[in-house]
Amino acid sequence: MLKFLLLFLIFFLSCVNADDKVVIYATKLSSKNGMIEASGGVSVSYKDYLLTAKRATYNRKTGDLELFDNIRVDDKGRYKILGNYAKLNIAKKEKSFHPFYMLDNKSQVWMSANKGESKNENIKISSGVVSGCNPINPLWTMEFSSSDYNAQTKWVNLYNARLYIYDIPLFYTPYFGYSLDTTRRTGLLTPSFGLSSSEGLYFQQPLYIAEQNWWDLELLPQIRTERGAGIYENFRFVDSPTSGGEFDAGYFKEKDKYFQENNLRNQSHFGFHFKYKNNDFLSQWFHKNYEGQSGLYMNLNTMNDVDYINLKSNKSNNQTTSSLVLSRINLFYNTNENYFGTYLKYYENLADSSNDKTLQKLPTLHYHYYLNTLLKNHLLYSLDAQTTNVYRKEGKKVVQTDINLPITLQTSLFDEYLNLSYRANLYLQHSSFSGTPITASQNSIYKTGYFARNYHTLSASTQLTKRYKKYTHVIGMAMSYNQSSWETKTGYYKDVANYCSKPENQADAECEFYNLSDIENAAKIDFTQYLYDDKQKEIFYQRLSQRISYSNSQQRYGELENELDLTVNNHFSIYNNMFYNYDKNRFSKIFNKISVHNSGLTFSASHLFKDDLSTKVNSKRYTSYLTTSLNYVYSSHYSYNASYAYDLQTKKKKSASIGFMYKKRCWDFGIKYTENNRPILTNNPTSKSSVYDKYIYFTVVLKPFMKPRANNSLLSYKLAN
Repeated sequence: MLKFLLLFLIFFLSCVNADDKVVIYATKLSSKNGMIEASGGVSVSYKDYLLTAKRATYNRKTGDLELFDNIRVDDKGRYKILGNYAKLNIAKKEKSFHPFYMLDNKSQVWMSANKGESKNENIKISSGVVSGCNPINPLWTMEFSSSDYNAQTKWVNLYNARLYIYDIPLFYTPYFGYSLDTTRRTGLLTPSFGLSSSEGLYFQQPLYIAEQNWWDLELLPQIRTERGAGIYENFRFVDSPTSGGEFDAGYFKEKDKYFQENNLRNQSHFGFHFKYKNNDFLSQWFHKNYEGQSGLYMNLNTMNDVDYINLKSNKSNNQTTSSLVLSRINLFYNTNENYFGTYLKYYENLADSSNDKTLQKLPTLHYHYYLNTLLKNHLLYSLDAQTTNVYRKEGKKVVQTDINLPITLQTSLFDEYLNLSYRANLYLQHSSFSGTPITASQNSIYKTGYFARNYHTLSASTQLTKRYKKYTHVIGMAMSYNQSSWETKTGYYKDVANYCSKPENQADAECEFYNLSDIENAAKIDFTQYLYDDKQKEIFYQRLSQRISYSNSQQRYGELENELDLTVNNHFSIYNNMFYNYDKNRFSKIFNKISVHNSGLTFSASHLFKDDLSTKVNSKRYTSYLTTSLNYVYSSHYSYNASYAYDLQTKKKKSASIGFMYKKRCWDFGIKYTENNRPILTNNPTSKSSVYDKYIYFTVVLKPFMKPRANNSLLSYKLAN
């Protein structure tokens, strides 16, 4: 009868806690001299482990439990260990398996070895192989001489590791460690390699440090054998539930030969970037429960030239073309009725050897009283006031204050089919100058003064909606008329108003503090229409806008603007925005874009044409720029991509790329060819200020050891400048 017992044995070891209870199930048993043998489908339950085998033996004296043939160990479904022989000592918490085979269910990483021994949470493994591919003819494997694995931290260490693609040895490292889960931990990230005809061999090995859960640090040392070496860092932190930020810094030193041959302005490139955001800094810092909302935003940047950014990585699409670096700090406190803000803006002009003449806004003080109503919502009013300190080290400075007080009277007629409003706009700007102008002849025009004016706006609008069987059509019409009333000006405004109000003079030095636009007696007509399908998805939008001046008879009609957004179907859409100038009898701006999404294909093409309408001789009259991008997912394995940008005005190619990606469960492989026009900062302004680079990027991702990231390649080859 014993051989048919399902519950074979429940025992407690005197040296083991109650939580270490072992339960053995079997269908057949025999016992002799303290040795118990079980067979017929043996199952062992111990803590969170479930072990199965064809047969087992248990030695009462030594406490050894031995399992034989087709052994499987399952730990909460997280990983499985298979073998033909296993020996467990419950009292000593020791386990031994050979041969050893482990499969992590979540990551699908498997490991096969001659022998594995475990004590507590640690597993020591003899020579073997590991991979994330199908065990039958895997594409890549990593062989090792020894290994250890911590079941609690899920971290694997491999020693004397050799990477094979099929049977071809590709890479050797004396140590390789990886995690089987997504827990943040310190370690090496995927390296980047590159080869350039001008910069030599490129190598970058990121180091990731995450010792606490509120911060992490990424170090990115790099070397370019023919150009130089440097290091960058990225520190990220979260200091409270409502705040966090990051700090980036870096340094790169050019070799003497490269520095001299390219006539670079700086042999060393350095800078930093600090970003911080706090959504409740007043309550957090001053430990008071304020009624309103407070916020702090900081984005500080400095660098000595654009190569500081361009050298951070080996990716051409990460490179910058701007020579103006902006740093800003914004603080605000907001309630239901009032808004208080302070803004600081600092500009760094990399194109100039000195930043002393660059205008800064340090600071701007802002107060806004939100829209309020009287007379049963027929009378609306608000107040906006700003004071800005426009500062620079050399040259004239100014403190400008702007006050805007609009008062609106509104009503509706004919059961709200027609909305009418009248608005009185009161505006004041005051400028107080200091400092010395660049030329003494300009000193007489910078007189402290103010500008004040009032103008009226009459508006009428209507909007109609009609529901069809499958569509909803919305049409709207709005008309407004501005009528100047009075204006008065003193000091600076009185001296330069007539000169600086002309568009052709606004770039002159005398007008750099003049930021006012004339109020003309003019009407504006806006027409809009929308078309929605039965799921309220917008499929058509059009806006037509026309301005008509009654003050300037020579330029009676302003530019006609037409904006159109059409979704033809789920796969094709068109966007157009254009401006037509009546006086020049030509378009001043036309922007067109088409987008296609169908059967894995994503294609977009856009063209920008902009005419500055200039009549000056030898001027660059227009801009014409073409950009295209293509992505095609042929299948779950194959995808293709391409992009192209061309300046039709200068007849120069700005950038181009073409590539493909092959993806499988355990690996990705891609090739991408890229061309890019990269700016450089030289000592001679008349010499070339850009370099045309050509790259070939190779992307190799061995899953799950490497995580695919956007625009990230393991290897790149730079063809030539």
